[in-house]
Amino acid sequence: MQKVLIIDTSILCVYLKVPFMETCGPDSDQWDYNRVAKKIDDEISQKSLLVLPLATLIETGNHIAHAPGERYPLAKGLSEIIVKAATAEEPWAAFTSQRELWSEENLKKLANDWPKLAASKISIGDATIKDVAEFYTASGFGVEILTGDGGLKAYEPKAGKTPRRRR
Repeated sequence: MQKVLIIDTSILCVYLKVPFMETCGPDSDQWDYNRVAKKIDDEISQKSLLVLPLATLIETGNHIAHAPGERYPLAKGLSEIIVKAATAEEPWAAFTSQRELWSEENLKKLANDWPKLAASKISIGDATIKDVAEFYTASGFGVEILTGDGGLKAYEPKAGKTPRRRR
């Protein structure tokens, strides 16, 4: 079974070295650039598929746009990743794979489910990343959410528990 690595905003900001976001995670499980780069390199060598959720793209872009200092090189780095994902350049999954998640039916489901998640301090971005993880799990992939956020990591689908997709 091919593995999918879903990259969260916290990790992508560390990977791109966004100022004041160079580490993420709790003190007991800190992610810095070297750890993130090694993890991504290891996953690439294992032929994992890297997934950049739309929420990660938007949130990371917002952090870059508001970062102190020279933003252009950071934006250029993110743009290069976006082009690779848009063209499904290995190891990146195409954004079009996630198109189903943005259908009218799924947006209504998100609108219905999210208030309960928000009450538990789950952002709408994290809710959509959770949906991306469930989508790939239902498609038969092994899924890992690469994040420094324990709350989001808790929504990572467990191996062997594949939700059924409705068509």
